[in-house]
Amino acid sequence: MTAPWETLRCDVLILGSGGAGLMAALHAYDADPRLRIVVASKGLIGKSGCTRLVQGGFNAALDPRDSPELHFRDTILGGQFLNDQELAWALVSEAPEIVRRLETKIGVFFDRREDGRIHQKAFAGQSFDRTVHRGDLTGIEIVSRLHDQLFARDIHLLDETRAVELIHDRAGGGIAGALLLRHATGEFILAQARVVILATGGGPRMYTFSAPSLEKTGDGYAMAYRAGCDLIDMEMMQFHPTGLLAGASRLSGMVLEEGLRGAGAHLLNAQGERFMARYDPERMERATRDVVARASYLEIMAGRGTPAGGVLLDASHLGAEFVLRTFPGMARRCAEVGYDLARRPVEVTPTAHFHMGGVRIDPGCRTAMPGLLVAGEDSGGVHGANRLGGNGVAESCVFGTRAGLTAADLCGAGADAPPDEREAEDAHRAATAPLGRGSGDSAFAIRDTLQQAMWLDAGLVRDEPGLRRALDAIGDLEDRWTRAGAPPGVRANLAWQQVLDVRSLLTAARLTVTAAQYRRESRGSHARRDFPERDDARWLVNIHQAAGREPWTEPVRLSRLRPADVQGLQGQGVVRHEGARP
Repeated sequence: MTAPWETLRCDVLILGSGGAGLMAALHAYDADPRLRIVVASKGLIGKSGCTRLVQGGFNAALDPRDSPELHFRDTILGGQFLNDQELAWALVSEAPEIVRRLETKIGVFFDRREDGRIHQKAFAGQSFDRTVHRGDLTGIEIVSRLHDQLFARDIHLLDETRAVELIHDRAGGGIAGALLLRHATGEFILAQARVVILATGGGPRMYTFSAPSLEKTGDGYAMAYRAGCDLIDMEMMQFHPTGLLAGASRLSGMVLEEGLRGAGAHLLNAQGERFMARYDPERMERATRDVVARASYLEIMAGRGTPAGGVLLDASHLGAEFVLRTFPGMARRCAEVGYDLARRPVEVTPTAHFHMGGVRIDPGCRTAMPGLLVAGEDSGGVHGANRLGGNGVAESCVFGTRAGLTAADLCGAGADAPPDEREAEDAHRAATAPLGRGSGDSAFAIRDTLQQAMWLDAGLVRDEPGLRRALDAIGDLEDRWTRAGAPPGVRANLAWQQVLDVRSLLTAARLTVTAAQYRRESRGSHARRDFPERDDARWLVNIHQAAGREPWTEPVRLSRLRPADVQGLQGQGVVRHEGARP
């Protein structure tokens, strides 16, 4: 019988084409140009993904008055000591060299000062202005130049080709490839690879308001979980404080970047008060993202929000000329939905932005699953309980580089292992099942219900009753998903793609809520109304989840910095939750 897929053999298969995936491809190729490297992207390579959406910039200690040690301390304090400190040190120690390499080898142009040095701006939660940028369109600049470099190398590109499942080798001991699906034609590809790099970019689109690009539906988390990987700290969902509030527009939830607050923009409630004085009077709007987002949420829940359910971001006092010159991308984005960022306040809401949790990796991006590397937002551990703005694209570039170099090393030492075709057949059968269900339940309706349940009961401030409601809702939606159908015909079938997306969203949501229920304290982005204090004595631990096991904890390895080393600073940003009821 003819297999229901075409086959593809390569040395390195990279799933995802954001900063991590593209850096991995370029560095694997440069380490060994003989390697056959394939990049498969759910969207258009160079035109999709979250790195391209980055407005703010890339944190790196470049100034002589700054240092990787200071950057490391800020990262650990921001992460409330939940970070894997060896991963965090790799981030801050290698970021300066990656910035230089982006400029000199890749062709990225960053903004410069009058004296010719790279310009660095202020971002919240940092003790030094270290955010390198290209205006407020940094991600477009980085991804565009990385994309350009692909064409100078013999790297095979698969646009609009989603990964459906990671496939083990026939012995079941490691990963030997992936089953892929072309959107336009509905054709499947069984890709055999000596090394697979998972860099799909996470994506918290299981919430009503969220910032990632539309294709980011947690596919990497879901595939890794089903493949048997260990995921950590999935309760740590970051909500950016300032997502644009634009009604039914798809721009609702899209980020207005932190540089605005770094430059001096104010947050106001509907009564015109700078409400951050109630939550962090010292740092005000430049407090860490978890603090500012939660403060905005509490103001809204206390009845001091706008009629549309947001708060106001006001940059008008900075001067229209300054705002238009410094933040042209955001000014244009606001204008598209009727706001004048330079002259009047803009309505904003907290928006689900970044998952600090993910697959557990070592500093070389290896997982416990042989043959599988993970880089970027699909991995966990770098950021702990809260990611500093500007550390995300730095993580993608640093660990994408590391993943590419590790992959080249592994290809030099390893042998081919054929993928398990029976496992691929099971994955193909599961993926095509919705096509035989007729109209069935609507995946779009399941998605909308999931987003509402997660926003209300597993969002910025959580408690046990709400988390139980969220898990009950997820269970009901998982049952409905088994009946979700799509119209016949595999070519460009958007309803079918939505069914596959919702499967990933439900898995990511269950992992998030289960871990949030398990962690009975408040730390960083995880705030429990019923456990409002940070508790280092009991909860300075990472929460682990793997298929077929109950969640478990392991102590955080404090290999470089301990809470006692920064006494008086480590508790910054803990917010009381009294009086806020959804």
